[in-house]
Amino acid sequence: MGDSFHEQLTEDSAFLKTERRLDTELVDKVILQLNRIYPQILSDKEATKFRNLDVPTSVRLGELLAHLQGKGEEACREFYRALHLHVEEVYYSLPTRLRLRDSLDPLAYPRIYQQRYVLNDRGPLFFMGCFSVAVGMALLYYYSEAKVTGGSRTLGTAALGLKRKAQEVLIWYTEERLMK
Repeated sequence: MGDSFHEQLTEDSAFLKTERRLDTELVDKVILQLNRIYPQILSDKEATKFRNLDVPTSVRLGELLAHLQGKGEEACREFYRALHLHVEEVYYSLPTRLRLRDSLDPLAYPRIYQQRYVLNDRGPLFFMGCFSVAVGMALLYYYSEAKVTGGSRTLGTAALGLKRKAQEVLIWYTEERLMK
């Protein structure tokens, strides 16, 4: 991938600001992690500012991300570490993590290309209509042998809308039945 943590945070910040799974409690955990373990990244005063509950969570998170980007590469890496520690499901759904996962192991997560093979675009009713005509012709042929009179004439009139070869076969069958 080759991106620095700073570039990754720039790319992921839009996703993080809109992520619903990052609620107030989880954002506070990340802020406290950065403040307690890495006070050079986030001082007590800055942590208090970012933990202000009067400000909406998405705004506080956006300000925190901008602050961390201003602090540099180390701050961005520690943010990712804290996010991974406290909110693992969000960490693995970040756009940069998804791209990294897909690029590292193409066999473990094969890309599925959805292709739609369209034989015709007329829909299911057209299929049912054609199927009904075929079943009707099969039933007519089966019962015209003994029970139904004039069945062969029906086949002759059915040949009007067909191609030349099918038309010849049906007309030949009709003429053969009339001669008997």
